Amino acid sequence: MARLDRPRRPAAAAAHAPVHLPGDVRLMNAATAFIVTGVAVALLVSGVLWLTRAATFTLRAIEVQGVLTRGQLPTLRTHALPELAGNFFSIDLHEAQKAFESVPWVRRAVVRRVWPDRLVVQLEEHEARALFETAEGGGDSGFTRLVNSFGEVFDANLGDVEDEGLPLFSGPEGHAAEMLALWQRLQESFGARGQRIERLALSGRGSWRAELGKGVVVEMGRGSEAEVVDRTERFLRTVGQLTARYRQPLVFADLRHADGYALRLRGVSTTAAASAPGAK
Repeated sequence: MARLDRPRRPAAAAAHAPVHLPGDVRLMNAATAFIVTGVAVALLVSGVLWLTRAATFTLRAIEVQGVLTRGQLPTLRTHALPELAGNFFSIDLHEAQKAFESVPWVRRAVVRRVWPDRLVVQLEEHEARALFETAEGGGDSGFTRLVNSFGEVFDANLGDVEDEGLPLFSGPEGHAAEMLALWQRLQESFGARGQRIERLALSGRGSWRAELGKGVVVEMGRGSEAEVVDRTERFLRTVGQLTARYRQPLVFADLRHADGYALRLRGVSTTAAASAPGAK
């Protein structure tokens, strides 16, 4: 009996053999791809330029959010708004933020777009806690600025706070936050006794001095915040006994002694009386 054999299939490798295009065809394909890519890029650039110039996307409103107690709205219109350039798509939000933060009393600004034609600006205002003057070597070497609730020094019109009775800090540059923290702790102790620290000074050598109402001066010496506070509270717990005994107000206190403190009371002298003639 005869056997019929199946015809053999061509090898798989032969079925997938690469097709080699002529050089002119390859060149034409590359040129076509280049032209298509160029047209797409040109359309994209044209679209971006149209978006940046189209009157349709002009910014028509700026919404300001946040508590404004210093009346900055006129200042915002005068100083910040003229610095804003571009439309809804092209405006630089970082530059817009800088423009708003350059306005006095503005600590921080967050700017965002709201479709289709609005900016929303969230403002955080400085909360003044003290005046600050730079003092080096015992003398004033800087102009007076303001300290906010974060211990940051900022510039603003001092006339805005002239009726607020802010304390004055006098110390080296860069120590405002440290001074605010110590003032807040000390004022709790002095305030409980009906007194207020009107000026807090820090010398270049790290020595602290507090000036109270009616010209009372308290030298607190050097040390950490905890050490100065502890030394001052020990003084306040006992000084009332001495002023009551002599029935005279405090003028000066020096807490820089290891085992106690020295006082000066108005009208009270610790100088020994001169001996009478002929006395032994």
